[in-house]
Amino acid sequence: MTDLLAEAVAALYDADPDEFMPRRRELADAARAAGEADVAKQIAGLRKPTRSAWVVNHLVRADPEVTIALAALATSLRGAALDGAKIRELTAARAKLVDELTRQAFSLSGDSSPPAGQREEVSATLDAAIADPAIAGRLGTLVRAARWAGFGLDPDAGPIPPQPAPLPAKAKKPAPAEAIAETERRRREKIDMAERAVAEADQAAQAASEAEQQLEHTVRRLEAELAEARQQLAEARRQAYRAQSRQQRANVTLGRLRE
Repeated sequence: MTDLLAEAVAALYDADPDEFMPRRRELADAARAAGEADVAKQIAGLRKPTRSAWVVNHLVRADPEVTIALAALATSLRGAALDGAKIRELTAARAKLVDELTRQAFSLSGDSSPPAGQREEVSATLDAAIADPAIAGRLGTLVRAARWAGFGLDPDAGPIPPQPAPLPAKAKKPAPAEAIAETERRRREKIDMAERAVAEADQAAQAASEAEQQLEHTVRRLEAELAEARQQLAEARRQAYRAQSRQQRANVTLGRLRE
């Protein structure tokens, strides 16, 4: 990532989402003016984060210790994968850490009383960052809230407890864990679709608002030009009237001199 792109990413994902669209346009224009057309294109393609995603992004950018604490707990959980007592201890620590970081995140965002749904999304994202290294790696540039839909930790991140044996082949119903996982997967897909719809609606609303502002500016400019033109027309009419009056007086004077 180039320095110019990295600076743009930092500025956009740390700033309030309400400032994202105009700020993104300014940064893309600046990169284009600097002769960095490719970087300008990448900046213009950056996606606006949801409010919940921004709260988490702002937290980790304001306090680097947050990602360290999340990574340390994730490492401890992977190391205790087969130790029941240790897992119970770390699970309690995990809940406490997520709760503390959620409060800290909203305090930094300036929102001491967020909606319950937004608070839940922030907590779920922080919890998912402990379970999934891929999510942890995106902290600071999240576009939407994340959620860990699995059971336990990421299978690729370390050892996990043995899975229960499958049901006999004659069984027609899936194991309870499988049914729950499938339900959770479908619910997550619906949430993702809804979040994408909200993000797209936000972008459309932002674009419409910008278009409206530009048209209002054009209307005001044209109204000012029209008012000025009317003043110039009135002045021209006054000058024409005075010229005609002078012409009439001159004709009268000339007629008298000829008599």
